[in-house]
Amino acid sequence: MCAQPHERSASDSPGRGRYGEAVFRPEQAGEDDRIDLGGLAYDDTTMARLRNLGAGPGWHCLDAGAGTGTIARRLLHEAGVSSVLAVDRDVRFLNSRPTPGLSVLAADIGAPGFEPGQFQLVHARFVLMHLPSRQRLVTRLGDLVAPGGVLVLSDAVDLTTADAPTTPYTRVMRAMWQGLRNTIGTDVSWVTAYPQLLRAAGLSRVGAEIHVPPLLPGSPISRFWAGTWDRSREAMVATGLVDEAAIDAAMRYLDSPECAALSPGMITAWGWKPEESPP
Repeated sequence: MCAQPHERSASDSPGRGRYGEAVFRPEQAGEDDRIDLGGLAYDDTTMARLRNLGAGPGWHCLDAGAGTGTIARRLLHEAGVSSVLAVDRDVRFLNSRPTPGLSVLAADIGAPGFEPGQFQLVHARFVLMHLPSRQRLVTRLGDLVAPGGVLVLSDAVDLTTADAPTTPYTRVMRAMWQGLRNTIGTDVSWVTAYPQLLRAAGLSRVGAEIHVPPLLPGSPISRFWAGTWDRSREAMVATGLVDEAAIDAAMRYLDSPECAALSPGMITAWGWKPEESPP
């Protein structure tokens, strides 16, 4: 028997700031480029899974925490879905590239009253890891899935655990996770429980997979992490685990042939809303 998932409350995540405010501010020069580097590293994997699950003509989709909209636009252009509602608290990057079939909504998915309708696909990537009360949010997103539709969630899994070899990279990556937790409440320790969270939300035919993009000098994922560290320096140094020199050394290591490390993986999990029983 599977253990029941443990819901973490806001008190379990000490950071009181918010993504996009305390760190990763959208008005900071180059923030859209940093997000797009993450897209270059992960979008192909995400799109392969969404298309494998059936996303295509006739589907109406919700992309929660859509960022710059790379997945929303690829769903329209490549999968040929009928429409995508892209939601984010700050939509400046989404509004910068209007696309037929793409609607944009500035909203907080965790706020009371967020009820944009029901969709054949509800997708959220690298969103819930930054928010408290994950089980409640998984259930809320599941409620937005139309009968017969699918909820797809992706978040990071940390591979720089205590057992991993200590390198300039692992020291700084550990400081990053702690700094983000202290600042905005980011917590990836629960992400491996996604399959149980989806079942607890009433979804069925649950599946999950993991993707780990290779860390190579100059690669999109290596550049993404370098940019992420640069934007979260203050939070990282405040942990006492690293100083500015250690961060700079890790950036040089990340961009060198000597780099031998595992990037954080991306767990993707999905579950289907049962069809309604006939009256």
